[in-house]
Amino acid sequence: MAFNISPSILIEEISKLIRSFLNGKALRLDSILNKVFKVVILVIVKDLAKAASRCLASGIILKRLKKSIIVVLRKEGKKNYSLLSSYRLITFKNTLAKILKKYIVNIIFKAAEEHRLFSWN
Repeated sequence: MAFNISPSILIEEISKLIRSFLNGKALRLDSILNKVFKVVILVIVKDLAKAASRCLASGIILKRLKKSIIVVLRKEGKKNYSLLSSYRLITFKNTLAKILKKYIVNIIFKAAEEHRLFSWN
């Protein structure tokens, strides 16, 4: 079964995704706070949508968007630090990559619902 999904990204959808970001999150690899994206969204959303659309249409994701940093933090008060559960992993990703990922997940989810691929009952 093939899905007919357009690679063009709607400006409204990107605006909605950015507004859904939590303000208190740590910086991403691009060093831009979620709060900053929310403030400048009206100015950048058209260009952001165009760039994301090109990535999806070409199937090419820039290497910079694929990079991430994982930081390992010890959980306080654990008795045995030789166990993996005594640590927490924090992943820092690029914000544009996060937007693209959320958008693609939304498209796939909507298409799966339309084609009744989920058996909720």
